[in-house]
Amino acid sequence: MLNHIIRISLKNRLAVLLIAIGLMIYGFWITLNLPVDVFPDLNRPTVTILTEAHGLAPEEVETLVTLPIESVLNGTPGVIRVRSSSGIGISIVYVEFDWGTDTFRNRQFVSERMQLVKERLPEKITPIMGPVSSIMGEIQFVGLTSPDDSVHPMDLRTIADWSIRPRLMTISGISQIVVMGGQVKQFHILVSSDKLQQRGISLEDLKHALSEISENSTGGFIDLDEKEYLIRPLGRVETIEEIENSSVGMHLGRPVLLKEIAEVKLGPKIKRGEASINGKHSVVMTIQKQPGASTIELTKKIDTMLKDLERSLPQGVKIEADLFKQSRFIEASISNVEEALRDGAIMVAIVLFIFLMNVRTTAITLVTIPLSLLITAIIFKIFGLSINTMTLGGLAVAIGELVDDAIVDVENVFRRLRENRTNSNPQHPLKVIYEASSEVRNSIVFSTIIVILVFIPLFALGGIEGKLFSPLGVAYIISLTASLFISLTVTPVLCFYLLSGSKIIEHKEDGKFVRFLKELDRKLILKTIDRPKAVLIGCGIALALALSLLPLMGRNFLPPFNEGTATIGVAAAPGIQVGDARVTDEYYVQEIVNANNLLLKSNANHITAIYAFLMAKSKLQRLMLEGFYQDLETTVE
Repeated sequence: MLNHIIRISLKNRLAVLLIAIGLMIYGFWITLNLPVDVFPDLNRPTVTILTEAHGLAPEEVETLVTLPIESVLNGTPGVIRVRSSSGIGISIVYVEFDWGTDTFRNRQFVSERMQLVKERLPEKITPIMGPVSSIMGEIQFVGLTSPDDSVHPMDLRTIADWSIRPRLMTISGISQIVVMGGQVKQFHILVSSDKLQQRGISLEDLKHALSEISENSTGGFIDLDEKEYLIRPLGRVETIEEIENSSVGMHLGRPVLLKEIAEVKLGPKIKRGEASINGKHSVVMTIQKQPGASTIELTKKIDTMLKDLERSLPQGVKIEADLFKQSRFIEASISNVEEALRDGAIMVAIVLFIFLMNVRTTAITLVTIPLSLLITAIIFKIFGLSINTMTLGGLAVAIGELVDDAIVDVENVFRRLRENRTNSNPQHPLKVIYEASSEVRNSIVFSTIIVILVFIPLFALGGIEGKLFSPLGVAYIISLTASLFISLTVTPVLCFYLLSGSKIIEHKEDGKFVRFLKELDRKLILKTIDRPKAVLIGCGIALALALSLLPLMGRNFLPPFNEGTATIGVAAAPGIQVGDARVTDEYYVQEIVNANNLLLKSNANHITAIYAFLMAKSKLQRLMLEGFYQDLETTVE
């Protein structure tokens, strides 16, 4: 079969070249449009169930809400783990399914099970399923600030909740947007117990009346002048005056207005958290993506929409779109691997030229690299794979081996053509190239299969390790298989066009470097061939030294990343107030800004700028000695 492939390729030389050029053009276009992410899809199918239980302590939430939900969900088809978190007035249950299960089918199973738990939960407590999101979900933080403090935090939160968030949610690929900080606007009704008692209205009656003061209803239809009109009694309140003038009961035959027994004013909702930018009150929106969405493309769409929205914002409001972007980390990580891939290809080209000392043979061999990589991109597109650090890492590992098959074929073809040129009865170059390629086909195939077998154990890894490292093996195997196919088809055709009539064949000699290596190899063989014991003992000692160093080597699931960013976490004593936490944030931010400004004046780069964070950390650590702060972590990425 292999001989048949070589024969067909040489008979249809022009078609093979046109197909190769077409694959390169299509592969290049595909590469530009492939989704890019920092890691492969690591999402174990998980369904999140959120339940609000206002007023309940964590112990009651766990007993009355979380445990009933967990007991119902255990035994759901495909579930491998159920875990939960119970807090003040909130229960979060995570239902994890096995790898490969369909997310929407899993959500259907959970929805059916949740019908059984409704009657076991306290009154007016309804569990809801969270949106479908990704493990690398938080792709961007967007801030809303007022640099001159002319806009109240309540207005900032209103703009974020009712103007920016709904617009951003229309972008395809966004799963959820969580708004933090600012002040949620509320109408506060401050009831006077004395006035309530004087008018004979109970607190329960007042609560019931207030629940009905802001409702629209229907009044049916009316026919007038041969037209039908809809009657709509509008009762929804919009201002403080309308609320104050609402009737909440009867006293001595006359209605009691709310303003007679209570004070109505605007006020913020009780905070359970805070957000700030550079130590100032702000609103921060965390944007989460859906599984499979391209982070970089989604970030571009978000930035475009934010620019359009900023033009329509009130004066004094500014959008901070660059607080955090996962796309920057992805681009930096991918760029590092791309540089390694580029440098590897350049080194391969230099080494090939040094050894071959022939531009034509080097060019024929190097064609295999881009063609193999672009064919790999096409296969990625077919099977829905993405470009990430692991797939690019697999290509970087394979870059030096992509030319192996082609260089074996080119060298043998070159040698056979030179012998045929000096033969008294030379054969046609096509026949020589065919026979030369056929001679090495088995060696090429067997060597490629052996190398591929080395990566097969990667596919036996389970869990998140398998999901993480399998794409590396897939990229490596696909690119290596593509290079094998190219060496059997494109390489013989290029040899015919570039080598069969070349004059270099008559004068080909090994380069000085190759002759030096051959002479060195000959001397080493002569010195070691008669000393087998010394060679084996030396190899054994080297092996023992290498094995002795294994226990001293570090063990990490992933190598350390250095993308010029720092993440700082402060853990405070239990029960700390939001105000105290905010003071800590402002103090810490100011110390970082001060230290960073000193470094910027000295033109420090992003690596030494990390010193700014360490200076702020040392100052906070002094406060930790007083027992107020429990832990402080700085992670440089």
